[in-house]
Amino acid sequence: MKSNRLNYFILILLVMILGIVSRKISNIPLFIGDVLYAVLIYFGLRFLFINLKTYKTFLLSLLFCFGIEVLQLVQIGWLIAIRKTTLGHYILGEGFLWLDLLCYIIGTLIAFIIDWKFIKTQNLNSL
Repeated sequence: MKSNRLNYFILILLVMILGIVSRKISNIPLFIGDVLYAVLIYFGLRFLFINLKTYKTFLLSLLFCFGIEVLQLVQIGWLIAIRKTTLGHYILGEGFLWLDLLCYIIGTLIAFIIDWKFIKTQNLNSL
């Protein structure tokens, strides 16, 4: 079990680095960062809830990502102030885009497949 948690932690760090790099290099399309955001959320939930079934993690990840995206429609003063900070901008985003929802589906699906094919094969807690 600790081995799987370590795998998820390493993946989280790797995805965070890739996500930050994707925003710093101008030739990388912006949607890649949104896909990586969804991958990060999936592996973050796997790390926190190691015993949760993968399909439940998949659904929770999508729910979380979609929730953050819909929350971008809310324009409350304190929420706008948080979004203006660097960390708040990375976590909460800035404006609602329908394309982001597609990116979250793709990213979550990629993470789910990686988890199911490569990580969960070491554990009996599959699908």
